[in-house]
Amino acid sequence: MNGTKTVLIASLFLCAGNAIAQSVEKEPAAVVEFGGAADWNVKDGGSSFGPTIAVEVTPIENWLELEAGVTPLFTRHSTEWNTDLLFKKPWTLSKKAEFMLGVGPEWVHTTKYGITTNSVSGEVVLDFMFWPSAKHRFGWYLEPGYEYNFGRGHEQSLGMSGGLLIAIP
Repeated sequence: MNGTKTVLIASLFLCAGNAIAQSVEKEPAAVVEFGGAADWNVKDGGSSFGPTIAVEVTPIENWLELEAGVTPLFTRHSTEWNTDLLFKKPWTLSKKAEFMLGVGPEWVHTTKYGITTNSVSGEVVLDFMFWPSAKHRFGWYLEPGYEYNFGRGHEQSLGMSGGLLIAIP
């Protein structure tokens, strides 16, 4: 009986050692998005272009990702600064591909022909993320979206952004 206890205790220590030695894929602290954006106004047909940058964090694994971003959009006679906060539900398609559906508010600061206006919009996006390796250090994304502005004129626009993903450990 004493030998059985010794073998059992030795087995527990060996199993614990193997469990500790296993590597665990760690989720990055944040993912930074650098890219370009294009926007098309559904009402007047005007289009604008500009750079975009965003930071994404995961407060609830497999359930919620938060993305905060800034995009200046330029046309011939106007500049529009969009600042948004998106709440995204992620789905893992494979080790190298993810999809997210996002929705959230957006603050829009526009200067057109010297007149500055501020308004609030609602935004819905589809976020496709592609990672060349399963380690998710670098990748690229495409993010089509729809925006409805609650300010004067109730502008509606379709947009597309895309670019580079960089994981922050």
